[in-house]
Amino acid sequence: MGEVSELPIVGWTKITPEWMTAVLRGAGHEATVAEISGQRVGTGQVGESVRFALTYNGDAKGAPATVVGKFPSPDPESRATGVNFGNYIREVNFYRHLADSAGLTTPVCLHADVDPETSDFVLIMEDLAPAQPGNQLRGTSLAETKLVLEEAAKFHASHWNDNAMDDIPWLFETKAAPRRTEPNLIGLLWKGFRERYGARIPADCVEIGEAITRNFHHFKDGYDGPKCLTHNDFRPDNMMFGTAEGGYPVAVVDWQSVGFGCCMADVSYFLSGAMKREDRKAHEHELLTAYHRRLEELGVSGYSFDEMMKHYALYSFSLFNMAFTASMIVERTERGDEMFFQMMRGGADHVLDTRALDLLPD
Repeated sequence: MGEVSELPIVGWTKITPEWMTAVLRGAGHEATVAEISGQRVGTGQVGESVRFALTYNGDAKGAPATVVGKFPSPDPESRATGVNFGNYIREVNFYRHLADSAGLTTPVCLHADVDPETSDFVLIMEDLAPAQPGNQLRGTSLAETKLVLEEAAKFHASHWNDNAMDDIPWLFETKAAPRRTEPNLIGLLWKGFRERYGARIPADCVEIGEAITRNFHHFKDGYDGPKCLTHNDFRPDNMMFGTAEGGYPVAVVDWQSVGFGCCMADVSYFLSGAMKREDRKAHEHELLTAYHRRLEELGVSGYSFDEMMKHYALYSFSLFNMAFTASMIVERTERGDEMFFQMMRGGADHVLDTRALDLLPD
């Protein structure tokens, strides 16, 4: 990855041909950008993504015709969330320090910089087109789900029980991390969610939400198994899928929540919402068996399938929890409401199917 520390951190409308030329040269491309134009892409709610089309003076010498940049959200509430939770710093540091060893497919990062005081940041990355973004509302096919779980296994195996990860302060849930999500905050967000949406929340979801907030300490601290790198927002909207025209089979993006915890925090979270309930139930055992076998092929040992399935049930709360907490701390949009309720429904169904409420002490 190219790092050009003397370049200023700028918003996407301030990027000039000279600025982009310096980025590309820092990444090893000896070309000169003549013109640049940008267009927003994606549906991210805590960050803003922009595709830049580049034209060159003379021979491009293999430099890309397009790149994608990522910047802080222009919405004040969403930006405050990114700053307060360290999301922007975390994502830049992932690309700087962990992307190369994380095992799975991510976009090649050309430039990454962040101001540790303000959290202003800029990422310039490979454009993954003609791959297409996944869509939480549409979900994934069985074939796509298998591709995703293969990437998950490679990612989780890459730093399995690597104690060095616990010394990294910018990773979520490490021993060195400066702060954690407090139960009282979760309770306040759930209360706000109920007040905002009222009767729109199904009765079984109200029961699950009340149980989560009563027992949040157990949900967050009840895990004592093996640890690995985790994405923590592992859903179709944060993935790019190859098409007939090309692209990687699947690549994972949006590393604002990367942490060190239980592998099922990703797998259970993904399967809760990416597949229709009947499809998940029909293929769940097959998919989880293949994922566990792949972990073992990649060198993971001492983690039985039965132990994994207990963690799968415990982390069936994850998508439900994300649905109501994220909806209250980012910009509210019509698509966001639809997506968060789809996530909540999928999460609730998963909790009920795994009988996860029985795992809570209260």
